[in-house]
Amino acid sequence: MLRVGLFLFIMFWFQSSQAIGQERVITLAVGPELIASGAMKYILPRFSLKHGIKFELVGLGAEGTDAVWAAGKGHHETVSASAVMRRGSTVFYVSSIHDGGASSIESQHAGRFVDWLLSDIGQRTILAFEPNGSQVFTALPKGIEVVPTVIFTGNPNLGETLAYTNCGRCHVVGEKNRMKGLGSTPSFALMRTFSDWQNRFEAFYTLNPHPSFSQIAGVTEPFDPSLPPPIHPLEITLEDLNAILAFVATIEPANLGAPLVHQ
Repeated sequence: MLRVGLFLFIMFWFQSSQAIGQERVITLAVGPELIASGAMKYILPRFSLKHGIKFELVGLGAEGTDAVWAAGKGHHETVSASAVMRRGSTVFYVSSIHDGGASSIESQHAGRFVDWLLSDIGQRTILAFEPNGSQVFTALPKGIEVVPTVIFTGNPNLGETLAYTNCGRCHVVGEKNRMKGLGSTPSFALMRTFSDWQNRFEAFYTLNPHPSFSQIAGVTEPFDPSLPPPIHPLEITLEDLNAILAFVATIEPANLGAPLVHQ
């Protein structure tokens, strides 16, 4: 009996050790503003202590992301996000975006984190972050509607490379090719001043003259053999386009000065 009892104890201890060893970790993409604020070192450990879920922090656009927490600026994909807090005029959003679906363990953990941030205790934790004795973030005013937004998750570094390689043939993308764009095409900085800039970039391949030489894998129709592209084709994927959008969102709109006054 002692031997059996010992055997059962060992088996129980081994299984318990396995359960403890299986860390619950979610990959959280965090905006640079939040990293610089130091808030992550204050807020995340308090969630981890309560729920036993740890975090792997990555930059925006990293692959395999389970959740995103950043300033909302619009996004190419249909990833919904919830407003969490504000700093000055900047509103920060959080979203669970794990690709594994709602049934995946990572998605469940990410969803729990999002719910916690939006809960009373999560909000109190955010507001209690006062590194220099002054409150950094404030709650969103009650009763004020915040326009729903989504967050960029494309890789802006990849987007920059793709933009210079493909779009830089005609457009001034930035300093690296500021003397090489065609005079008849607007620069990226100028297009960032347009209220519909995101729509223009998302659907650029439908706007003239792009349809005659642009191909988006799985979206556009093949070129008509009788109408070959007038220039070397621009061929990218939707993932590439998402990365370009993430990069374009980082570009400061051109300073056009005071509005023109017509005499």
